[in-house]
Formats: sequence, C-alpha cells, structure tokens
Amino acid sequence: MRYAHIIQLFIAFVMSKALEVSAQQDPMFSQYMFNTLSINPAYAGSADRLSLVGIHRSQWVKFDGAPVTQTVTAHAPLIFENISVGGSIINDQHGPVKQTAVFADVSYRIFFDNSRLAFGLKGGGNLYSANLTALNPLQADDQAFQANISTKFLANFGFGVMWYSKRGFIGASTPRLLQNKLLEAELPDFRNNTERIHGFLIAGYVWDLSNYVKFKPTILLKAVNGTPPGFDVTTQFLFYDKLWMGAMYRWNDAVGVLVQYEINNKLKFGYAYDYITSDIGRYTSGSHELMIGYDLVRPGRGDVSPRYF
Repeated sequence: MRYAHIIQLFIAFVMSKALEVSAQQDPMFSQYMFNTLSINPAYAGSADRLSLVGIHRSQWVKFDGAPVTQTVTAHAPLIFENISVGGSIINDQHGPVKQTAVFADVSYRIFFDNSRLAFGLKGGGNLYSANLTALNPLQADDQAFQANISTKFLANFGFGVMWYSKRGFIGASTPRLLQNKLLEAELPDFRNNTERIHGFLIAGYVWDLSNYVKFKPTILLKAVNGTPPGFDVTTQFLFYDKLWMGAMYRWNDAVGVLVQYEINNKLKFGYAYDYITSDIGRYTSGSHELMIGYDLVRPGRGDVSPRYF
C-alpha cells in the first residue's frame, strides 16, 4: 500500500506540473508502447536484457514543412539488477525548426514476487535551432521573424515512475522539467518563448483470448497547459506470439492501424499508418511510421520471452 500511495502522489504531481505550461512540443509516435523510454526513464531495464529500438516517423506527408522525426533508444539492467541504464536520441525537424535531443536514463527497480516498481531519472540536453528568416510572414517587418535561433544547447532533466508485471504496466513521467528560453530577444508577440513541461501517463494490459491469440489495449495521456489534454488509445491483437495487429485513435487528430512482426525472440519490425481526421487532413495523405527493434540477452540467461510491451 505504501508504494501504491507513492505512485498516486507522483501521478498527481506530474499532471499538475504539466498543466502549468502550454503547447505540445515533444514529438509524438503512434508506436509509443514500444518507445516508452523516450518519455519515461523508469522504463529502463524493463526488458531484462539489452533492448534497442529505432523509429522513423514522417508526419502529414505532402504537407509543406511537416514534422519528420527519428529516434533511437537503448536500455539494459546492470549486473546489480536493481539499477538499469539507458539512453535516447531524438532528431526532429518541422518547418524551420530543428532539434536533436540526447538523454541518458537511470532507473532503480524494487522487485516483488510477480512485478517491479521502478523510479527513473533522465538527464541530457537538446540542440535547438530555427531558420526563421527563411519564412515568408504575411507582415514583412514582423520582428519575430527578423532573427534566426542559432544552434544552442538546452540542458534539461526529468523523472518518472513505473509499475509493471509480465502482463501489465502503468507509468507517469515528466521527461523535461526546465523551461529553457528559446530566443533571447524580448519580442511583444513571442511570449511563449520557452520549452514546455509535458506530462505523460501510460498504461496497458494483456489478456489471453485463446491459446494463440492475446489482446492488449494501451492508453497514453498527454497534458500540456494551453491545449486540451490529449490521449492515444490503441488496441492490438497478438497471434501465435509473432504477429501484432491493431488500431489506434488519437483524440481530435487521427485514426490508424499498426502491425508488427517478430522474426524471432530478438528481431522485430513494425509499421503504423495514421489517417488524419483534423482539418489538416485535407492537405495530407497521412502519416507513416517504421520501427525496428533488437533484443540481446546476456550470455547464460537464456531467452526471456515473450515480451508484451
């Protein structure tokens, strides 16, 4: 009960901090359930092996200046398995803005009979730049577009908590807590000139429908002040512990499909397609996402499989 109370307090803190600021800045992924480390450092070590994941996302295809994002994450438990480490690199470009975030993660895990409770810390920074003078504003002398943001390093840190078992998980996190200033100049119409604090709550569970079919619903809640709280709901079916197929709904934005195939207990490939339901859908053919994952088991441990998240 003590640990459950800690989780409740932490989740309340995360969501309250997220609602103090505004506007979604962090890249989003439809295959978020396989890229959890990028938003929650407590996920490090959850695979009980060295786990690597790479994702490429092309958002709003055919839309000029649409976001294009790549991410690579890696994590593993240390010899003392209570401690796990990991890291992530996220490269994102949308319009004139380019940013590359590099973060290291460490988690401390408490072992129970059939589950784990992990607390994680994330630290690193973001290389941020914006070629604002290349834009064509309606007002030619708009001061906000008279100077570029040259590449600058924005140090940051975050933390998270996660409980998980073989079949289920729930976690809350704020991956960036510092509100770094993006542009040094004080411009009258540039008040939202800082990085935003984002809050995430993620949860999922796996049920057996038969000896060969499993069902896994997951949800990702996102909170940032100035925009309505958002969420992604995903339902997936696993056939013969090899093939994942499912559908996704993103609040007021998109619906989509996901598929993933596990070549063996180490290598897997995934693909997701989003059909845009918001107004921007009239100008794009949708969003595409490719994923590759590889797990490396420590010698002498044998395969720890299957993995459900």
